[in-house]
Amino acid sequence: MKKFFTVLLTFAAVGVFAQTVGKVTDPVEWINPLMGTQSKPELSNGNTYPAIGVPWGMNLWTPQTGKMGNGWAYQYDADKIRGFKQTHQPSPWMNDYGAFAIMPVTGKVKFNEDDRASWYSHKAEVSKPYYYSVYLADANVTTEITPTERAAQFRFTYPKTDSAFVVVDALNKGSYIKVIPSERKIIGYTMRYARGPLPKNFKNYFVVIFNKDFTLAKTWKGNRLVKDSLEIQSDHSGAVIGFKTANGEKVTAKVASSFISFEQAEINLKRELANDNFDATKAKAKAIWNKTLSKIAIEGGTVDQTRTFYSSLYRTLFFPNKLYEINADNKIVHWSPYNGEILPGYMFAGTGFWDTFRALYPFLNLVYPAINKEMQEGLINDYKEGGWLPEWSSPGYANIMIGNNSASVVADAYIKGLRGYDIEKLWEALKHGANNEGPMEAVGRSGVKYYNELGYVPFDVKVRENAAKTLEYAYDDFAIYQLGKALGKPASEIDIYAKRSMNYKNLFDPSSGLMRGKNADGTFQSPFSPFKWGGAFTEGNSWHYTWSVFQDVAGLAKLMGGNQKFVTKLDSVFSMPPVFDESAYGGVIHEIREMQIANMGQYAHGNQPIQHMIYLYNYGGAPWKTQYWVRETMNRMYAATPDGYCGDEDNGQTSAWYVFSALGFYPVTPAVDQYVIGAPLFKKVTLTLDNGKKVIINAPSNSDSNRYIKDLKVNGTTYHKNWLSHSALLKGAVLDFNMSSIPNKTRGVSEASFPYSFSTAKK
Repeated sequence: MKKFFTVLLTFAAVGVFAQTVGKVTDPVEWINPLMGTQSKPELSNGNTYPAIGVPWGMNLWTPQTGKMGNGWAYQYDADKIRGFKQTHQPSPWMNDYGAFAIMPVTGKVKFNEDDRASWYSHKAEVSKPYYYSVYLADANVTTEITPTERAAQFRFTYPKTDSAFVVVDALNKGSYIKVIPSERKIIGYTMRYARGPLPKNFKNYFVVIFNKDFTLAKTWKGNRLVKDSLEIQSDHSGAVIGFKTANGEKVTAKVASSFISFEQAEINLKRELANDNFDATKAKAKAIWNKTLSKIAIEGGTVDQTRTFYSSLYRTLFFPNKLYEINADNKIVHWSPYNGEILPGYMFAGTGFWDTFRALYPFLNLVYPAINKEMQEGLINDYKEGGWLPEWSSPGYANIMIGNNSASVVADAYIKGLRGYDIEKLWEALKHGANNEGPMEAVGRSGVKYYNELGYVPFDVKVRENAAKTLEYAYDDFAIYQLGKALGKPASEIDIYAKRSMNYKNLFDPSSGLMRGKNADGTFQSPFSPFKWGGAFTEGNSWHYTWSVFQDVAGLAKLMGGNQKFVTKLDSVFSMPPVFDESAYGGVIHEIREMQIANMGQYAHGNQPIQHMIYLYNYGGAPWKTQYWVRETMNRMYAATPDGYCGDEDNGQTSAWYVFSALGFYPVTPAVDQYVIGAPLFKKVTLTLDNGKKVIINAPSNSDSNRYIKDLKVNGTTYHKNWLSHSALLKGAVLDFNMSSIPNKTRGVSEASFPYSFSTAKK
């Protein structure tokens, strides 16, 4: 490892030597893709799999330890690998689509997943973003994988045998396979699709080309070999091809896929792999990762902090993933999950805005705006082809989670400076989604008639998770208002959204000082337990959702009786015991268990609704408490280990919280040109922006004990505010943090220093 970085030994205050890391020159080598893989449905430590791919690639690959079709594709504690799967899975709860698997075997023709499975050990496993290798003990074969955006190379190292095989499994629920021995080729498609009804014309076409002639070629369906045909279409189709191999002989396979056609899959293979051998593809993939990761250069953290930072950064760079391809005429085209047609333009898939509007998209807008510009163009095509913006795409509309948070994703991008796409079409899409029920509960606005008439979604009208919907719709209306204002729309068109932004007040219960479900007649729902998960809320309780007033924290503090009472209420989240009422679910869901065991009271960092809450002390005049709890959460809840997350990682959102927090600020209110200050984790960070400017964050006295900001200078001038401007950072900036072990209780305490709130902002 030492060849990749400079280790500086600094004498720690306790009198022992502690390693800190100097300039990182090879950031991809710090990543542990196994972070978060020690998970199960009952308890998530991330619910991740070791994703082998390149940033935002159309395809990822993973070793599969679970049954094919099991969303828990790879579990660290498993003993056997069943195959190496091409995956598009954003989370185990969403499961996969368009997956197929490849697996080497020896000795006998074994093709079903139980028979072909092999014992393996992490001791003989190498997991990197751009390369994976594992020794399959039962087969005595080492498998290596290296990726491109739409293709990959496999390399199998066999023993001396006349019975070396490769199984290609197109999975069940409709698949096709054909072996073409004269071309050393297998082609096929899979129609497996986990979430919702099968979209029109959905097929993932694939092609596999080997570097060695076949001595055996068979197809299979279900659990039996097909004797008389090298082409099979069935519910569950597959192929087996065989070779004679010398001891240590390496057999390679080039693989590519397409959602468009077999011909496009071949184009993708030739364009992305060309004549490259395995090592050339590996070197290119590594270079892509290092170029992408090097936008953020960190110095002066511990070894563990450096690993955790880059492992978290890695997770922010996959979803939504590209669904578009480049055809023979070098035109960008895509298969549409909405109408089944092949159409021009960008398309992305695999993200839930309920999770990612909070930090992942703001992170892209700051560090990787070019890819989000493509994503915004993809949203335009979503709307044109499907009639709605997706709230969860996998790859089309998925009926899961709540809110209308596409409004935030669209508004934040434009307000943060993205241009060059049809924002007027997106404006039309936002207004349409905000004022109509969609074709399913999770598209458009469920309960919108009540919300628009009463100012809230009632508890007693059979609209689920009504309080959570009300709070999110109110923020989404704020985002729409902000975008409308930025676009110069007339007051007659946008003032209604400003008015609805205040709808959060309709659910505030003065008797408890918390948000509470309300009936259609204006009475609060009763009985009321602030510890009850579900019911009026989504994957949380009132203590979690009460803080979901991103747009007007000052207004929330006023409802609670002023800043002092507001801060006391925030403190209560951490000081209460982690009691819970799971009765709405009929059992303990994993999010509840993760809160219970974290020893942080009612703070449930493993789920999204409360992740911004730590930063709200800045709005109440106690910024040092943000600084304490940000560091505490980073220290306790994250590590580059298999159990290194404290809940679902969720498409980069939980990782984006860590990356932002390590920089020293966080986007509490997307669609506003501000980041709320926390406290930086490293002694130095250099952020290289797309426009060539740099943001340099210096905190030379930073340490585990020195977690408080004594003072801050921005471009050499003392800075008293609790927020930073996005537009100012884009011009390049030097932030000098003077860190201390003692909280500074005089800095950032006046309301003049507080971040943006709608009710106190100059309109």
